[in-house]
Amino acid sequence: MKRLFLLAICLMPMSLMAQEPGIGLRMGEPFSITYKTFLDDHISIEGMFGSAGPNSASYYRNTFENNRPGPNTFYIGHSTSNRWSMNFRMAYHEDITDMIGIGSGYLLAYAGAGAQLRSVMVDYVYSQGTNPNVTFAEQRRNMDFGPEGFVGSEYYIEEIPLSVFVEVGLFMELVERFGHFRLQGAIGARYLF
Repeated sequence: MKRLFLLAICLMPMSLMAQEPGIGLRMGEPFSITYKTFLDDHISIEGMFGSAGPNSASYYRNTFENNRPGPNTFYIGHSTSNRWSMNFRMAYHEDITDMIGIGSGYLLAYAGAGAQLRSVMVDYVYSQGTNPNVTFAEQRRNMDFGPEGFVGSEYYIEEIPLSVFVEVGLFMELVERFGHFRLQGAIGARYLF
């Protein structure tokens, strides 16, 4: 949590760059602190830092099977810890307030792309063929990096400096397991300053 707060403080000077910068909380995948600012009326940039969710159990089992610690080793299970994620994104926004018929505040639809770096510590438990009742442990860091695409909408509340958003996206790994896709989504809110 200290790291998230420090990142938020470090990103604040970027607020001088453009209109309507905001900092907030993104609840979903990944769970993050988010900082967003506009470069012009339609283009925004966003930085996020938070907690990455683990991949599926079969993902980690396949990773183990493809890189066994030795011959005659058999996967028993795994656990994950120390998960984090960093994102840098850019999006194009379009005002759809009139299309929806909103009388107060305004609503933007957006689509964009970015890059994501994810890290998860994986603790594997395995046995060896000579004595299956004796177990061994090995710790590995799973680092995933790749592009993401996303779409969403953000509502700016007129009376208070707050926006709320909902979005869905797709992340593709380039590093670790090339071509592995992960569906992501979130809701969140940002304080505007």
